[in-house]
Amino acid sequence: MSTEAPSIPADLPIDVPASKTNCALAVGLAGIGLTVIGAAVCTVPVVAFSWLVGIMFWTAIALGMLLFIMIQHVFDAGWGAVLRRQYEHGLVAFRWLALLFVPLLVVAFVYHSKLAPWPWMDGSRVVEGHTVAHDVVYHKKEPFLNLPMFAICSTLFFVIWNWLSARLRHASFSQDADGDPKWTHKNRVTSAFGIPLTAISLTFAAIFWMKSLEYHWFSTMYGVYYFADCMRGALACGVLIMLWLYRRGDYKGILNTNHLHSIGQLMLTFTVFWGYIAFSQYFLIWNADVPEETFWFNEREVGQWWWIGMALVFCYFLFSFLYLLSYRNKIVHQRIKFIAFWNLTFLFVDICFNVLPAFKDANGDPQPFLHPALLWSITSILGIGGVCVWAYLKSFPTTKLIPIRDPRIVESLTYHEPSA
Repeated sequence: MSTEAPSIPADLPIDVPASKTNCALAVGLAGIGLTVIGAAVCTVPVVAFSWLVGIMFWTAIALGMLLFIMIQHVFDAGWGAVLRRQYEHGLVAFRWLALLFVPLLVVAFVYHSKLAPWPWMDGSRVVEGHTVAHDVVYHKKEPFLNLPMFAICSTLFFVIWNWLSARLRHASFSQDADGDPKWTHKNRVTSAFGIPLTAISLTFAAIFWMKSLEYHWFSTMYGVYYFADCMRGALACGVLIMLWLYRRGDYKGILNTNHLHSIGQLMLTFTVFWGYIAFSQYFLIWNADVPEETFWFNEREVGQWWWIGMALVFCYFLFSFLYLLSYRNKIVHQRIKFIAFWNLTFLFVDICFNVLPAFKDANGDPQPFLHPALLWSITSILGIGGVCVWAYLKSFPTTKLIPIRDPRIVESLTYHEPSA
């Protein structure tokens, strides 16, 4: 293996045309505007569920990026150094996700909880034949599931994620200026406590924001399930970013086949991991056959939701698994780009599968998948995503394209290259 990095100028071409940045912001504002119109055309509860889908989708991707960076630091992984910088830019999305989460808090507080997606916020709402105020299950969970706790914890989650992101970004960007190895050590320390902190906050966020939509349900694997989605989403986005930079010419001479193969291997790994967690959760709940747990799956095995569940099994897991077994599918640009888009599409479907069936009709049955909530979920994805992409593009020109003074940068630039 070569011991010297290729000659790469310090000031790499990292400019982004203002038109692209403005376009991303325009898409974001248009998506948000259409979603607001949806609240007027339909009802606030419909759009609140849809907005939650958008928040959970993009938060999953941002959390996956945060965890990828910290895992790389903890294991002192050299191969991903050239990829890590783009994930660091992606972390800037957390501050905007925190702001975009505020409408859900406004719905909960201003409308006295009656229009919020979470039924436990309204004591008069009927759940499983009982009003929430007279529900024994809710009374057992009330110290945890109450509006002040929800607001405080939701704020705390974003504070933690933004704080960790700021520490990682500051240390990495500072090292570009002075090359001091202390910044690598600082990021390793941050990652050592940041991984368990993120894992705990991620789990509680998934429970508060998604699982508590049907608070009678019990599952000890739900946080891990969401973690698997986070990693799959982040890896897919990472592939698209790297290939975009390669097509621009910025990553030519930097990104090589082995980088793509390694990130493709991680995509395969977390595809298997997601399948394992999804099956284990399903198997254990049906094996116990406790009505308080099985009802969640019963709701999702009727009507259109049955086909969505099958799509997750055969498209999100099985197809992705078989496709990523191929070496060429991981290294040929168009092929790995295809599976990245594929996984992001079914990540959206998976978030819908977890959130939207909690939106019930007058008879207490889940609304179908093809419901106006799906349309507003798409506009929410576009609106929140446009803002996140805009934030990434604004951060992109503020520092070097790659961490040029990272101690592992030579190893990353010459990753698996044969000796001359």
